[in-house]
Amino acid sequence: MVVWPDGRIVGTIGGGTLEHRVIAEAQAAIGAGRPRRYSVNLTRDLGMCCGGAMDVYIEPQRPTDHLVIFGAGHVAHATARQAELLGFKLTIVDDRDEWNTVERFPTAERVLRDPRAFCRTLEGAPHRWVLVTTHEHALDQDLVELLLPRDFAWLGLIGSKTKVTRFSLRLRAAGMDPARLERLHSPVGLAIGAESPAEIAVSIAAQWVAVRSGVGVGVTARR
Repeated sequence: MVVWPDGRIVGTIGGGTLEHRVIAEAQAAIGAGRPRRYSVNLTRDLGMCCGGAMDVYIEPQRPTDHLVIFGAGHVAHATARQAELLGFKLTIVDDRDEWNTVERFPTAERVLRDPRAFCRTLEGAPHRWVLVTTHEHALDQDLVELLLPRDFAWLGLIGSKTKVTRFSLRLRAAGMDPARLERLHSPVGLAIGAESPAEIAVSIAAQWVAVRSGVGVGVTARR
């Protein structure tokens, strides 16, 4: 049986009280984004004279997560490979055609245009993830300023704590809502002592797994 978030169903597990309970459990699983098992004694719990017990496994089906990476440098390249392993749909945005190539990003949608112009067309979405890791600090800041007012599953910015502090001060001075600034993951990734692009990519991927699983984001990196 397929259950939609609003309680509509396709198929059935027999109707009646049991099905009603399972629909409610399925809606709860959709809201939490995690599978669950519903175990019930039909007589004791539901008052059904047929007796017996049932276990119902409920698994929410997530839309494919879409990762947009602004930048096509070494960290972007390594991080894209990790994202592929985690099942993300990929978009790479960088107007440098010598970096944003099909050889480096064979499975991604490649956007070879000004990142700021593309960013203005990018809508927020609950399954859209965004990583900003371009080759210019000024470009990073412009993109973050454009992205922060929108709602994404996750928004990360590569950089040191010093860079993040400076960006935050400038954005606050420009009138950015402090609550929006709290949504920015930066320095990005978990604190695992990452130094090389490959290691940084692993730390970022680990943070994604933590966010997806609902266990939090852990300790952020200290770059």
